[in-house]
Amino acid sequence: MREELEPIATEVLRARAVDLPILFGTMIELPRACVVAGEIAEVADFFSFGTNDLTQTVFGFSRDDIGKFLAMYEERKLVPANPFVTIDRPGVGALMRVAVQAGRASRPDLHLGICGEHGGDPASVVFCHEIGLDYVSCSPFRVETARLAAGQAALGSAEQASA
Repeated sequence: MREELEPIATEVLRARAVDLPILFGTMIELPRACVVAGEIAEVADFFSFGTNDLTQTVFGFSRDDIGKFLAMYEERKLVPANPFVTIDRPGVGALMRVAVQAGRASRPDLHLGICGEHGGDPASVVFCHEIGLDYVSCSPFRVETARLAAGQAALGSAEQASA
């Protein structure tokens, strides 16, 4: 897609006498995308993990149906928490980590983040910091929580580095 879009974007910008950097990237929402992230990074400037869709495909859960059985799963300790609220580190998180490592191995300047409500969950924000993401995005009412969690994660890393 980049090969098709880049010349058009350049032409439009030139025709309007506008100097504007255009970045090309993709949502990483499927397990396969995480596994082949190194190849994708060869032509992408950024990845944004669509953590809700990634969670859905990793677990095989439908967000529409999870309310019918999630409480039982949590009660029986089949899941530690609602995976649509807090990133599941062993499954979804492991795939994200693979994608980050492979993506940055192919393109060290790759910009990485997440898009979705996980970006407003403090535990998920800490995890994103740990794996080296550059940003999180979330709905406006969760921004303050996300900023506080990001600051605490950064301070925690600084404290660990100085110890």
